[in-house]
Amino acid sequence: MEAAHALIDWNPLLRLLGLAAVIALLPLSWWWLRQRGAPLPRKLAALTALILFLTIDLIVVGSFTRLSDSGLGCPDWPGCYGELSPFGAQAEISAAQAAQPTGPVTVGKAWIEMVHRYLAMAVGALILVAAVMGWRARAQLPHSPWWGTATLFWVLVQGAFGKYTVTLKLYPAVVTLHLLGAMVLLALLVLQHESFRARPLLQARQRLAPVWVAAVLAVLVMQIALGGWVSTNYAVLACQGFPACNGQWWPQMDAAQGFTLLRHLGQTGQGTALSFDALVAIHMAHRLFAVVVVLALVALLLALRRSGDATGRRYALALGGLLLWQLASGLSNVVLGWPLAAALAHSAGAALLVAVLTSLWARLRQAADVTALATRPRTASVRTAANPPAAPHGAPAS
Repeated sequence: MEAAHALIDWNPLLRLLGLAAVIALLPLSWWWLRQRGAPLPRKLAALTALILFLTIDLIVVGSFTRLSDSGLGCPDWPGCYGELSPFGAQAEISAAQAAQPTGPVTVGKAWIEMVHRYLAMAVGALILVAAVMGWRARAQLPHSPWWGTATLFWVLVQGAFGKYTVTLKLYPAVVTLHLLGAMVLLALLVLQHESFRARPLLQARQRLAPVWVAAVLAVLVMQIALGGWVSTNYAVLACQGFPACNGQWWPQMDAAQGFTLLRHLGQTGQGTALSFDALVAIHMAHRLFAVVVVLALVALLLALRRSGDATGRRYALALGGLLLWQLASGLSNVVLGWPLAAALAHSAGAALLVAVLTSLWARLRQAADVTALATRPRTASVRTAANPPAAPHGAPAS
């Protein structure tokens, strides 16, 4: 029988931080060599672009960790059985695997889980570097460095979600919040990147307000939340076939069970086994809301194509390509029986959609700010011409 162990063991924390610093030094050195002599805003824009790339990788690795059932490969936090790596926990892992050969703890799963933690801590270290550099050089930057501070704060929140994902044994609501938190982190990094680049999207015939992009982004985030709920409850295969579900256009569903948020994995709120009808309800909600997302994205990319601006058309092309990518990977999950490659592609596509929409919103906001600054002096001069100041007392009228 597996020996009891603490769910939280801080002993390896300093060693983990040291390892994360070493891992972070590799991309940091590459960035430093590439950006020598570049202006500071360009350096920081390149650094945030690098962190963005690694964060998308981290989201995909996190999806792989979940899809390979490796989320409890090391059932404590932040180390693995109180060790820096599975090398030091071989005895504990072997005992757990012997007790449950098909259980959550194996050598392979332990390494998958720890690689995810190593990468997450390295990304956190890079975000810390970017935030410190932003504050130290704030006088030379086009915008306030507060986006960097918000990003640093949020990566700490994500670390807490990661801890509770393990200590609460893959509690579905926590795992889904962890996924949504990753998307928030990605959006914050995009906003930070765009603030360093300061490249507003100025369009001659643009009628698209940033609020409409924000609305489409909100719809997308809702769909990602539903997708996370499908994945964390293992409801992907609850519906066989497409467009019908298990041979029915409207199958029997139990939404009350399926969308009870405060419950453990595989259980209802009362602690009984979750029914198959609940899993069908979870799957169908994601499938039906996908129609809303498709309509919203199509309307947005059509508006961008009509904008008369080459950059807007490039955004439309990117959104259209990612939409097709998501439809293909999502259908592959259902029709092909949830292959790992399709599931990972679906997660990566969702992250890229968030990044592109956030970038578009940021550039439209910058354009609105530029327009406001350009028209403000003109308004003041018109007001002055219409109402000239009164002549001083005793001065002749012109």
